[in-house]
Amino acid sequence: MTDPKEIIRPASESIERISLVSSATASGTLTSMGVNNTFIDGPVARTPGRSITGPALTLQFLPKREDQIAGEGDENIAKQTALWQVLQRVQPGDVIVVDARGQTKTGCFGEMLLTYLAARGGVGIIVDGSIRDSAEALTLDIGIWTRGVTPNYATQTTLSPWDFNVPISCGDALIIPGDVVIADDDGAVVVPAAMIDEVADKALEHEDWERFSRIKLAEGGDLMKYYPLDEEAQAEFQQWKLSNN
Repeated sequence: MTDPKEIIRPASESIERISLVSSATASGTLTSMGVNNTFIDGPVARTPGRSITGPALTLQFLPKREDQIAGEGDENIAKQTALWQVLQRVQPGDVIVVDARGQTKTGCFGEMLLTYLAARGGVGIIVDGSIRDSAEALTLDIGIWTRGVTPNYATQTTLSPWDFNVPISCGDALIIPGDVVIADDDGAVVVPAAMIDEVADKALEHEDWERFSRIKLAEGGDLMKYYPLDEEAQAEFQQWKLSNN
């Protein structure tokens, strides 16, 4: 039976190629292609130096309401929530992106659930909110981007996990399940699933000429000529590519 909550993941070859692209280059490339508002504003790197790229599973928190929280505090009830459900669908390479409404009091994940995420091969989380057990969580082999940290658990305050693998807003960016997220020290950017190959082509070309430009500027080259490349520098760049491939 088909799982209606399973996402469609891009081809592994496409993920591998776009994983060579930084969040900054991806953001700039998407803007040049007419797609703005791809930066997930708010979550910052809690695992400096780590970069991740992978398809997004989404988790949506909504405000709690008393008639909808029967059995709160019962661990067996908690296991039926969207939080447990999304974790059970994690495959190697996945990223969980969480809409916590920008609220930092709720601990959307803690050490135990993040340990499970890591064990299933998930590469990280992007949370428009907070996590708890941060000292232990940050030792795990995953990337973590959040607005903050908190001692509170997922249903302790004013939010509750409501749904998963639905379109969400995270940091004022639209995330559709199966989109690709690129996250590094500059933050997280969402790449529409249908565009990842085109974005990778353009972005990798951009990063190639920036590498050449960086070399020339470090040698004292003319800024007006080498950043961005003028016509003469473009010809030099093409020759440099031939000799460095």
